[in-house]
Amino acid sequence: MSKPPAGTTRKGMFSRNDYLAPLPIPTGEKPCDVLNTIWRKNDVFIDIGNYSIGSAVMVMWPMVMLFLAMSFFTRNLNSDFSQDVLILGACIMALPIFWFIRGLFREVPLPVRFNRQRREVCVPRDNGEYWIVPWETVTAAATQHSSVSQGGRVTMGLLVIGFENPDPTAGEDNRHFSLGFPCGGGTTAMALWECMRSYMEIGPQVLPQTNDFEGGREKLRGRGVFWGTTCAYLDGIRQYWVAQEFGKAVWLVIGGILLNGPLAMMLQTWKLSPPPDLSHPDILEWSKPLPPEQWAQRSPALAAAIAQREAELAAQAEASA
Repeated sequence: MSKPPAGTTRKGMFSRNDYLAPLPIPTGEKPCDVLNTIWRKNDVFIDIGNYSIGSAVMVMWPMVMLFLAMSFFTRNLNSDFSQDVLILGACIMALPIFWFIRGLFREVPLPVRFNRQRREVCVPRDNGEYWIVPWETVTAAATQHSSVSQGGRVTMGLLVIGFENPDPTAGEDNRHFSLGFPCGGGTTAMALWECMRSYMEIGPQVLPQTNDFEGGREKLRGRGVFWGTTCAYLDGIRQYWVAQEFGKAVWLVIGGILLNGPLAMMLQTWKLSPPPDLSHPDILEWSKPLPPEQWAQRSPALAAAIAQREAELAAQAEASA
């Protein structure tokens, strides 16, 4: 099956697909790890994971608070209605909460490792197998879908990254693997993809400095997960306020109240400090640094595509200036 070239956009009445790779050319967006997917990074590789227990908290918390608030404020007006609201909320939220609690006590899935010196990607599979996939064969697409109801237009989207088993004898059920990141699609998905693409094509210096569970999150563990996370959250509000970035400070306050941001951060830190590592001896050897003269280089096709895309982005910047 043919793959749309990178840079292609296909729009429908209620959908949009932006194809980002192959070949992994610049998107024009600044790298931004909106989902804290970078679990480990150094000069040789980054580990990318899509386990996000914190996102589950921020999705369920508003619904739980809504049902509790409705029941609380109607208890003196209509006790039967108040009780019915609690029963309805329990019925709706019971299954999500069950899966959430189950997920808390399950092992965190292993991350995908991007090795920039070898220009390869290590993809761990559930059966203990590891795929070593050439970087330039990785596929990426930002998908976005909209629906319209009485409440208005709702848009959802994903960044989907795909890998193909390099073993030509693999069975049909073991040929493809993909990761989905619920980041909203569009430019947000492109910014998330840029974290991986820019790391592989430019270097670790382009990545956000704070999103590293092996580094910054360990400091939180030293003070206790709950207290350290709460202090870090409050300190973030203070820093934005001092820097006169009042919008970001207010957003953190709103997120703390309506989405329970501190609890989400605490659980995420608890599960990912430290993040799971790839321990197979062959992968440990594969992850060791190489002398610069042994580093893999871009293919001529990718080099030409990147040069063309950079020229297009420069022309667009000049036109908008």
